[in-house]
Amino acid sequence: MSIHRTSPRPRTRNSAATAATLLLAIAGTASYSLAAPAPARAATVVLESETAALAGGTAVEREHAGYTGTGYVGGYTDGNKGSASTSYAVASAFAGTGSARIRYANGTGSPKTLTLLVNGTASGQVTLPATSAWTSWAMTVVPVAFTQGTNTLTLAFTATDSGNVNIDSLTATTPDAPAPIDPTIVEAESATLAGGAVVEQEHAGYTGSGYVGGLTDPHKGTASLTAGVQSTHAGAGSVTIRYANGTGSPKTLTLLANGAASGQVTLPATSGWASWGTVDVPVTFAQGANTLRLAFTATDSGNVNIDHLKATTPTGPGDPDPTGVGATVPFTTYEAEAGTSQGSTIGPDRTYLTVASEASGRKAVTLSQTGDYVEVRLTKPANAINLRYSLPDSGDGKGIDASLSAYADGQALPDLQLTSRYAWVYGEYPYTNNPGEGKAHRFFDETRVAFGQTLPAGTVLRLRKDAGDTAPSYTIDLIEAEETGAAGTLPSGYVSATTLGVTPNDGQDDTAALNQALVTAKGQGKGLFLPAGTYNISDHINLTGVKLRGAGVWHTVLRGTGLKGGLFGRGGTSTVEDLMIDGQNTVRDDAGGHAAVEGDFGTGSVINNIWIQHTKVGLWISGPTDGLKADKLRIRNTYADGVNLRGAVKNTVVSQSSIRGTGDDALAMWSDGGAVTNSAFRNNTVQLPTLANGAAVYGGSGNSVENNLISDTVVAAAGITVSTRFGEPFSGTTTVSGNLLRRTGSMEVNWNAKLGALWVYADRYDITQPVVLTNNTVEDSTYSGLLVTWQKSVSDLRVDGLAINGTGHHGIEGNAAGNGTFSRTTVTGTAATPLNMTGGFTIQRGSGNSGW
Repeated sequence: MSIHRTSPRPRTRNSAATAATLLLAIAGTASYSLAAPAPARAATVVLESETAALAGGTAVEREHAGYTGTGYVGGYTDGNKGSASTSYAVASAFAGTGSARIRYANGTGSPKTLTLLVNGTASGQVTLPATSAWTSWAMTVVPVAFTQGTNTLTLAFTATDSGNVNIDSLTATTPDAPAPIDPTIVEAESATLAGGAVVEQEHAGYTGSGYVGGLTDPHKGTASLTAGVQSTHAGAGSVTIRYANGTGSPKTLTLLANGAASGQVTLPATSGWASWGTVDVPVTFAQGANTLRLAFTATDSGNVNIDHLKATTPTGPGDPDPTGVGATVPFTTYEAEAGTSQGSTIGPDRTYLTVASEASGRKAVTLSQTGDYVEVRLTKPANAINLRYSLPDSGDGKGIDASLSAYADGQALPDLQLTSRYAWVYGEYPYTNNPGEGKAHRFFDETRVAFGQTLPAGTVLRLRKDAGDTAPSYTIDLIEAEETGAAGTLPSGYVSATTLGVTPNDGQDDTAALNQALVTAKGQGKGLFLPAGTYNISDHINLTGVKLRGAGVWHTVLRGTGLKGGLFGRGGTSTVEDLMIDGQNTVRDDAGGHAAVEGDFGTGSVINNIWIQHTKVGLWISGPTDGLKADKLRIRNTYADGVNLRGAVKNTVVSQSSIRGTGDDALAMWSDGGAVTNSAFRNNTVQLPTLANGAAVYGGSGNSVENNLISDTVVAAAGITVSTRFGEPFSGTTTVSGNLLRRTGSMEVNWNAKLGALWVYADRYDITQPVVLTNNTVEDSTYSGLLVTWQKSVSDLRVDGLAINGTGHHGIEGNAAGNGTFSRTTVTGTAATPLNMTGGFTIQRGSGNSGW
């Protein structure tokens, strides 16, 4: 069947230019550029190892030819393990990120490692792949965080390294321009100093223009530094303190936030006064201005130097998410940028066609050099993970395959097998796999792996680009960790598919056998059970009032073939649960592709605990479906909608589902040829639809969008829209209540129009029926918090309990005729005027409004 796209686009009765002109009248002008910033210049110096400082058994040698300079450094042998090192002095005009290119020989036949220390602090283990002989020399490049002034780079054979290599030279590339100012960093020398604290520059390695000393015994009980930090939201965060402690033993200071002690902070000894370390301290922030005071109190031991404070403030009110909003999920999510990494953090950036714009929270971590890693500490036990990542595409657009190494507390786990074949599309809607068409996007995909062992809470899980991990780069967005549970066994009232001639795991097409098994099971008055395994399907599996159950989403997989393969409802009351549908779509094909689950599901059907990925659509439910309950869905990386209720669908609820990376509306009700009535999207978590809205209601009656958490819409999208752009006119009340929208709204690039987090859109028809917006929260909207448009009338908008906290444009904006009532509506932190309502729209103000 052909899927009607539900993303905004120029309509046929207006030219694209006319549509753009009309929308510009609504949204105003906007600057839109995809140009990348010019690369920073760098200073490079080659340092021959034989002129460096040698220690612990390293020595200048000339036995093997091919070296540069007058020799190379050997002695990194097992007898010198734990002591051998070579140290290079590198002057840097500016603080910032650079690199060290290490020229080495490794004739052992296997990869070896050394550890790079920068100013006494380990920067990471460096893997040195084998060379063809001891006279064959190779290069490896590692990132280095330089401080202004003289830096000491040390290649050490530590107790955890394998050594046994020769080092010819180190080429240092230092920044040739000041590093961009990080607004979250407060340099200690710019803070308010008291009680003997003073600015100093005696010891190298500091950031900014100095550091704060004077926290010495004569000033015990008085010395302090005080700084102000702004936080968009109230809630839990942290402060990272960069310090030096050359005393040889741990010392303490006390951190106070807004006058209340956050606790005594222990600052372990560093290797010297020019060696700097960091500690993280949990802090509870207030919304708005916060005062942080680091003090040498009477109960502290002091005697340290402070370089800077870096504040990590909450991204939303009540993080973690407030109770009752979004889905309850079986996994724990770890954002890569919140972990520890040796790599580069990208973002935040919401510019369409940038990789960061499609990352959760608009940030991710890129691993581009051998040895780069990202690691997180598990807060709950887990035996499996699902990874959201991006690999580069291949030149022909078919994608590349590559492994990524994984470790638990340093012990190797099964490698993750990654691919970019399901990511990267190009050109104009509905997009192609041809890189020559430009406008690349859809950068991310996901993969999952079960480790075969349970990792306890507290385990450090590391993903690392090792020598055998051959992708040019790995961009890591997030990790979802969970316990999979045992595979389910044959339940009462079911018959096993394997006893009815279905043979999973043999690589053969199981479509016909599954369809026949369903007919047989139904004839026996039983459901069909799919034991753990992979079932290959190349066409529809027909559901005609049957029960189909798998052994669990981690254990039973229906694997599509090309664009085909999915479950098709053909009437009757069916139940589908506990399985995964994994398609093989690599591009959107509305006419040729299959949805994972589609069709007529009769009356009272249930779809429960289904994982869907790489299909055209997740759920495409058609009338006259009545009373369908779909819950605990995991929908990932579809090429069109996540869920679409189309036509005369009634009394249907989609709830407790996690939906991410859809290629069109994540959740849509589309009254096409018949009204969707009395249906609801309730308690779902929606992230990163790469085109169109988090949730959309196109016509219908009595429908609601309730208690959903929607974040990070990318392009041509609102967080939630109520719209007459598609389908039939509204014939009854539509309710949007209790939703939390984070970083939603986006640019419609075809029109240069700024879409709001909440969007009421009277496009083809007037909206004459009530639209009720109750107790919704908008946080950090890309553009306006609430947008009401366009040429038609919105005659009964009812807004009560709307909180708009931070916008990139107006708080409330519109250009439409009609009227609305607003009560308990608050607006804070807008980039433009809090209210900009034109077009004749009349606002009736009730009680409890503020900020506009």
